[in-house]
Amino acid sequence: PKGVAITHHNVTQLMDSLHAPLPPAAVWSQWHSLGFDASVQEIFGALLDGGRLVVIPEPITRSPQDLHTLLVTEHVTVLSQTASAAGALASEGLDSVALVVGAEPCPAEVVDRWAPGRVMVNVYGPTETTVDVAISAPLKANSGEVPIGPPVSGAAFFVLDGWLRPVPAGVVGELYIAGRGVGLGYVGRAGLTGSRFVACPFGAPGMRMYRTGDLVKWGADGQLRYVGR
Repeated sequence: PKGVAITHHNVTQLMDSLHAPLPPAAVWSQWHSLGFDASVQEIFGALLDGGRLVVIPEPITRSPQDLHTLLVTEHVTVLSQTASAAGALASEGLDSVALVVGAEPCPAEVVDRWAPGRVMVNVYGPTETTVDVAISAPLKANSGEVPIGPPVSGAAFFVLDGWLRPVPAGVVGELYIAGRGVGLGYVGRAGLTGSRFVACPFGAPGMRMYRTGDLVKWGADGQLRYVGR
């Protein structure tokens, strides 16, 4: 187990980026556990923008049918889910809901079912870079492979080979992340911090970047595609 040190500033800059594609003063559901960093996005996504937060009782989080009923009853307008959970949830009756999916690769068939007639975005980001550091453009049905997006404002992505050299678009490399969202490191784990939060050779002196371990490639549209670990 490891704890990541994140500042208040890291969280507020995340919300600035996330609000851009989503409705203002929204009714958010908090579906994720408080032990999962995605709950930060849900809680502050509502409360820092004058919205309302609907806390989903734990038994309902495990029932797609009960969750659907609650979302309709509470007039939720922003729903954050894993792609697999969204795949198990009926979209009928939720026409006014904007959908944020993340935490795992999103199958194209989930986009094909949910994207028509609504804002749907795919997000990506490790806890070490403050939850969501990439947000896709609004997704469209029948588009095939689902991107994780470009970096949010204030973040920088480097797709590098084993010698820390940038790879061309379309070539798979490891993702390194720099910018305002990078955390302070692992609490009480100096050795682990040093191995993952490394000097950035592409920025100002003292700039750090986080080595994600994730394999990605740039698409022709300027958005990243996740390949694996």
